[in-house]
Amino acid sequence: MEKSDRLRELFYYLQDPSLVARFQHLCGVRGTFSGPTGSSQAGARRDLRNRGARTDPRGARRAPGLEPLGPVGDAAGSRTGLAAPPGSSTVKPLRKNSLTGDAGQEFVVENRFLYYLFTFGTELGNELFYIVFFPFLSWNIDAFVSRRLVMVWVWVMYLGQCTKDVMGWSRPASPPVVKVEMFYNSEYSMPSTHAMSGTAIPFALFFMTCGRWEYPFLLGLGLALCWCLLVCVSRVYMGMHSVLDVMAGFLYSFLILLAFLPALDLLDGFNLTCRYAPLVIVALHLGLGLFSFTLDTWSTSRGDTAQILGVGAGVALASHLNHQLGLMPDPTAEQLPFSLPEPGVRLAAGAALRLVVGVLVLLATRGLMKALTIPLVCWASGVSGGDVR
Repeated sequence: MEKSDRLRELFYYLQDPSLVARFQHLCGVRGTFSGPTGSSQAGARRDLRNRGARTDPRGARRAPGLEPLGPVGDAAGSRTGLAAPPGSSTVKPLRKNSLTGDAGQEFVVENRFLYYLFTFGTELGNELFYIVFFPFLSWNIDAFVSRRLVMVWVWVMYLGQCTKDVMGWSRPASPPVVKVEMFYNSEYSMPSTHAMSGTAIPFALFFMTCGRWEYPFLLGLGLALCWCLLVCVSRVYMGMHSVLDVMAGFLYSFLILLAFLPALDLLDGFNLTCRYAPLVIVALHLGLGLFSFTLDTWSTSRGDTAQILGVGAGVALASHLNHQLGLMPDPTAEQLPFSLPEPGVRLAAGAALRLVVGVLVLLATRGLMKALTIPLVCWASGVSGGDVR
């Protein structure tokens, strides 16, 4: 077999939903569907053909040295009506589909530790985490690192969302995959933006703080690796991505970091000091948003893209204003490196108070601005405010 054929077969294997189902099976996740319907099998075959994949007669791709998992749908599933194994529990996805409102199908969890671990891991790429993490980092640890990390996150997520719209690949087919999560199921799959953010944030944070803060190098690198691995693996466990989606997101994020990190000093300096920075910031983020909306038909990812760009523009504008007013000045070179403070009740209470008050103000501001700007933009563009599309 030629090298190109082997690479193609590996590509198909990593993209196979049966591989996701096998991993879920190993982690103790069982579906309650009895098997695929004719329409779901036909849809899976059609999707694979659209991506150029070859299928076996049952719709599952074969890879060298790998036998199929049995009838598609049985890999991680159980027959409807069968009792759950002792010590297991039947649950449903935590959140409904963000577009259709579909609550998803019940599934059986045999390993609750892995279920909670990977649920936590996938939350490290969701909006609630960002609302807490970035303010905490800015107000309690290092505003310099925080604003630069936001820039990295915005570009990584923006490029990831745009690439999803260009690729247009659907989520892994269910069955055989069990949908442990439903919220993002209507969005495209390739690449995994959770994997991209789960790679970019910890490693960018490590690179920015190494030498600026005093901590063991191996400890920082180990924490970044664990964070990245937890988020990436959780997306396969949740049934949201194929292994290929996650690997592509990981590698794509690293390529963006290699190109973007060396330019951070220049970009951050421009945002802080240039008199025309506010105009450029607003125009750039608005233009990026309008461009991304032309790549594909409407999808729920547009709202995420708009929020990400809004956060990026807001943080950049606030940083410019802080610099011009002399608020929260960056430490001088003589003050570096920082040492980790001694933990204590007073320190924890102060950090918690700043975070709680700040996040409450942040959420109130977010709600107020959405209530004001969405009707205004809908009125200006002649679109009904009740139409989510």
